[in-house]
Amino acid sequence: MTYQRRYEQKQLHLTEPNFLREKFQLPRETEIRIFDRLSYLYSDVTADSYFPELLRVMQVYYAYKTDRMIEQDKFYDELERFNQEDIILIAYGDIIKDENESSLITLSKFFGKYLEGVINTLHILPFFPYTSDRGFSVIDFESVDPSLGTWEDVADLEKRYNLMFDGVINHVSSKSRWFLEFLNQNPEYEDFFVSFKSYDELTEADRKLIFRPRTSDILTPYETLNGKRYVWTTFSNDQIDLNYKNPKVLLKVIEILLTYVRRGADILRLDAITYLWTEVGTSCVSLRQTHEVVKLLRDIIGAVAPHVTLITETNVPHQENISYFGNGHDEAHMVYNFSLPPLVLYSFYEENTFILSDWLENLEYKGETAHYFNFLDSHDGIGLMGARGILSDEQIDAIVATAVTKHGAFVSSKARREGGERPYEINSTWFSAIVEEKSNFNIDLQVKKFLASRSIAISIKGVPGIYFHSLLGTKNDIDAVYLTNKKRDINRKVVWYKALVEEFSNEQALIHKLNTSQMQLLKKRISQRAFHPRSAQKILKISPKLFSIVRITPENDEVILCLTNVSHSSFSIAIERELLPSHSTLWQDILNDKEYKIKDQQLEVYFTAYDIIWLKATKS
Repeated sequence: MTYQRRYEQKQLHLTEPNFLREKFQLPRETEIRIFDRLSYLYSDVTADSYFPELLRVMQVYYAYKTDRMIEQDKFYDELERFNQEDIILIAYGDIIKDENESSLITLSKFFGKYLEGVINTLHILPFFPYTSDRGFSVIDFESVDPSLGTWEDVADLEKRYNLMFDGVINHVSSKSRWFLEFLNQNPEYEDFFVSFKSYDELTEADRKLIFRPRTSDILTPYETLNGKRYVWTTFSNDQIDLNYKNPKVLLKVIEILLTYVRRGADILRLDAITYLWTEVGTSCVSLRQTHEVVKLLRDIIGAVAPHVTLITETNVPHQENISYFGNGHDEAHMVYNFSLPPLVLYSFYEENTFILSDWLENLEYKGETAHYFNFLDSHDGIGLMGARGILSDEQIDAIVATAVTKHGAFVSSKARREGGERPYEINSTWFSAIVEEKSNFNIDLQVKKFLASRSIAISIKGVPGIYFHSLLGTKNDIDAVYLTNKKRDINRKVVWYKALVEEFSNEQALIHKLNTSQMQLLKKRISQRAFHPRSAQKILKISPKLFSIVRITPENDEVILCLTNVSHSSFSIAIERELLPSHSTLWQDILNDKEYKIKDQQLEVYFTAYDIIWLKATKS
């Protein structure tokens, strides 16, 4: 069982620190490791100077823990950090609105009415005051945006669900207090940001080395009390990069992240962590210092809040992405599986699963406690960087062309070091990306095709994530893109609660059919231990039109064969018994209770378009 489910009720932190209890003390081994990381990032002298303050921050957080929390930590089982019941819903705090009610309360109401007992974890995208980028340009890290609700609303959610918070720690809003103090030339904040007095201090040669997810200028001019400064802005002129060469910045961010844990975060998402450390003369991406910071956070969290998970969001090529696992025990507990969405899309567009199967067959797993976050869509677009090196440039271009011409998508590009631009992400809802814009499929077949894509993501090894609009089968919001001139708004439509309730109650509506079928599929998943993140998996390459995977429980006592037809074709497949890791002659489809028997050493299965068949070996 997971940490939350091991006990009768989830524990909330104290509202006031308990300083009467004995202060937290770091184990000597952890103390040495943390000190060494600080020394690497700065120097022995600086580590000596700042270590006491870091320990104080940890001790203050610890004082907010209940006695029961502290006792529970002693029995925490790292192997059961996640299990088959864990599914994460990704949603903006204000994605649903209702009149005269805070958005977080409305979100909680929707969750309780339609998702209770199926989805147990909620990733609330940044819910702090912000100025741009739909929440990712944070003004104040420690406040809830009043238009969404209050910390009390978050606490209400915390009582019933696991929560994921965003640590948007790469940058701050240009209207944040920290940056305003920099503009005021407050010496305390002078080195909180990377800045230059002259635009030319960053040479053309330096610029060419920098890896960018945007095509805007890396430096943005701002007027300060003492004249113009050119500040480092990786993402936009409103998102000012923090300077982690200043240890004060690191300590302040650590304090904020521990505040999030105290406020209910079970999972800390390290947003855009790839670009954390800036070093002129390098690519400024995934530097050794960045990895060292993540490892330091792992050490700190492991010491004072071992149940909390660190997940890194690094939209980069696959090998670089999984480097954030470290050795499987010393860095992120979980990484976004950025390669999965474009490979699933390719499989459906080409009706060929073999590239996806080959990749999964050789996918590296860093031990039993390092997990992939298997998502298909999110608040951003469908990233293409994770497919680089797995699909050829021509295959990626083919995906993009199909998404644009047949599915009504937009495409965002990034600058190439050698000049020009190349596609960075497809901007589309997942439903529109899977179901053609002018499809002649009836609603039932549209739902079936969509669920087939979901079946792949929830059957493979890892922890699944679902974006809110995938629950609704939302189609591309083209009008929003033209209105705001922001391509990502195609997948960020705000919906009204009353309208949703009406559509959910209409049995003929797409939303009703899709959500009902999707919930049934997810219920089957969470009921089977074979889908535990530590369960073994074996890929079967039976037919290019068929994604085939076997899952075997950690105890090696149950086997499920998941078969998904990614094509519009109907066909029959005979699976040789020798390919199946079970001696059973009888297999039952857990989705519809239909039985299949092995005859003449073969298991014959018939498929219609986009069929999902999950066969469980029965005792025989």
